[in-house]
Amino acid sequence: MAFGADGTPQLEELELPRWLPRDDTYINGPYIVILYDDDYHAMDEVVEQLQKATGYDIEMCVKIMIEAHTQSRAIAYSGSEDECERCARVLRQIRLQVETDRT
Repeated sequence: MAFGADGTPQLEELELPRWLPRDDTYINGPYIVILYDDDYHAMDEVVEQLQKATGYDIEMCVKIMIEAHTQSRAIAYSGSEDECERCARVLRQIRLQVETDRT
């Protein structure tokens, strides 16, 4: 910690990135499903439902869940409008908050 001439502590303001960098090569369609963080579901519940909705492996589902948890939202799926609406319906089965959007 640095101190000023008068002996008071000088606080350094840090700017943190809003989003963690993530490889976006998984976005393969004109629509996306956005998963929002909530405080009602256990992490393993979210991962299980993500796997059911997307067909992704556990590792990818954990990455999506962690991103939603730490960044308040994450892109959970990408594809055609119909595919994204189906994915969103499955995620909503346990009342996860999601929305679909056009990229």
